[in-house]
Amino acid sequence: MEEMGDCAPGNYASQNQAITAMKKDYKNWTPIKNELNNADDPRLFFHEREVWYCHLGENIGFEQDGGDELFLRPVVIIRKFNNDIFWGIPLTRTEKDLPFYFAFNIRTETEVFDEKSTAVLSQIRLIDAKRLRRMIGYISAEDFVLFKKKLIALLP
Repeated sequence: MEEMGDCAPGNYASQNQAITAMKKDYKNWTPIKNELNNADDPRLFFHEREVWYCHLGENIGFEQDGGDELFLRPVVIIRKFNNDIFWGIPLTRTEKDLPFYFAFNIRTETEVFDEKSTAVLSQIRLIDAKRLRRMIGYISAEDFVLFKKKLIALLP
């Protein structure tokens, strides 16, 4: 095997160190993932446009992780395929004016949250409903139309 040498810019070793610097907690995530997968709990009902806390877990490299001890992160459901799986996009509180981010206010039946949430469009993924924890609110129908247009614009 070829030796990598020092960590000069563009060197694989320097790129690998950047990824390694992000500490991952797979040890604590694995039992939670196992419990979620093997649970006999009834499936939660969900719909497109809803925002849910979701057990995203501990992922690889720059993929969005869940936070706290339950590895939860809010996601917006953009496409329901059946009662078991959907396309979801993780949310962050960080607002960025870039083509692969979309900021909106989460709504409930009684209020609109003041703080904007930002969907990280590049992080779209297929999610099993077993990962859902609880519904937070939803994205307005008007914002959802703009959201989908921005997502489609990312396709080649």
